[in-house]
Amino acid sequence: MPSDESMNTDTWTIRLEPLGTDFDAPEDLPILFAAHRAGIPMPSSCRNGTCRTCMCKAQSGSVRYDIAWPGLSAEEKKEGYILPCVAYAMSDLVIEEPRLVFD
Repeated sequence: MPSDESMNTDTWTIRLEPLGTDFDAPEDLPILFAAHRAGIPMPSSCRNGTCRTCMCKAQSGSVRYDIAWPGLSAEEKKEGYILPCVAYAMSDLVIEEPRLVFD
């Protein structure tokens, strides 16, 4: 039986700013879940794209959604905001998440 690491999926590097922390996000796992797997407690609540608790801004890179219209306005999407709970990385990303502070 193949391990998760040997599956044929792309893995992208996500950088969280201003922390400067990187983690890997497989293309088949929402960004939020990849962060949690890496031990990074990104804010979240509903985990289905409606509450907007996890909303943050992508400074670079691209994402896709498997739901028709996540809880973002067209203007927010145009400005680069994403919902990591339902967003899947399609490239390396830099995400601005100022609420993350580690002591």
